[in-house]
Amino acid sequence: MTSPTGEVYRIDWLPGTDILHGTCHCGREHTAQDPIEMWEWMLAHPQGHEPQGQEPRGNDS
Repeated sequence: MTSPTGEVYRIDWLPGTDILHGTCHCGREHTAQDPIEMWEWMLAHPQGHEPQGQEPRGNDS
């Protein structure tokens, strides 16, 4: 998904699982089973996560 400001949000489904893997426009990544949780995390930017390089990448669950 691309926001009106041109930021790209990507959510991939991991085949064979119930897990979603999201990548924010800032480069941070997050995994979740609940699509609502994933979108809330994505759209909370910058609250809830910091741009890549300030914290280790990976699951923030």
